[in-house]
Amino acid sequence: MDGNGRWAKRRGLDRIVGHKKGTESVRDVVKTSREIGIKWLTLFAFSEENWKRPQYEVKALMDLLNRYLKSELKEMLDNGIRLACIGQTEKLSPEVQRTLWQTIERTQHNDEMTLTLALSYGGRQEIVRAVINMLTDVEKGTLNPKRITEERFSQYLYTADIPDPDLLIRTSGEYRVSNFLLWQMAYTEIFITPTLWPDFRKERYLEALIDYQKRERRFGSTGEQINHRD
Repeated sequence: MDGNGRWAKRRGLDRIVGHKKGTESVRDVVKTSREIGIKWLTLFAFSEENWKRPQYEVKALMDLLNRYLKSELKEMLDNGIRLACIGQTEKLSPEVQRTLWQTIERTQHNDEMTLTLALSYGGRQEIVRAVINMLTDVEKGTLNPKRITEERFSQYLYTADIPDPDLLIRTSGEYRVSNFLLWQMAYTEIFITPTLWPDFRKERYLEALIDYQKRERRFGSTGEQINHRD
């Protein structure tokens, strides 16, 4: 969800104003996803690298997250949205952690849609964490290294219970994956838009989904093979 700071800067405003405006886009995209039947939506809300930002901005982002979770709880409950989270959440402030886990607990039985927030998340860090946990199980004798497969490795990731993404949307014209779901995006389609996140609303979101629908996903096969199976 890139472009909050640039959106504010172009208007002569503080970056925090851009982040606040960005929460409106979050609300719009989540609502649209629920309306059109998307079952899984993951938002990269705060990266591991974002901790390097100025302290006042990090604090403002945490406050926004805390307020968002509290204000949207009723919406999630009313619309069957389950909240999940991936990342090193132990680095979040105690107040944010408390609100986060309370929201996850309150929505755990919702089954219409899963909204996953990536918080203090980094793809490389996730893979290292998975390797460490696998080596620990090998040392304990509960994992045979000769039986390690892609599927087994995936079970050690934060996303063990989440499908790999079909589509990655990059706002603000960024042409990089920014350490996001590196393992999971092996076959993900990518849509890049110059639209800054605070301006990324329902119309732009639907444009990305329509573009995705026109693509032929072959996963290594030829188009003729795919059409023959159909």
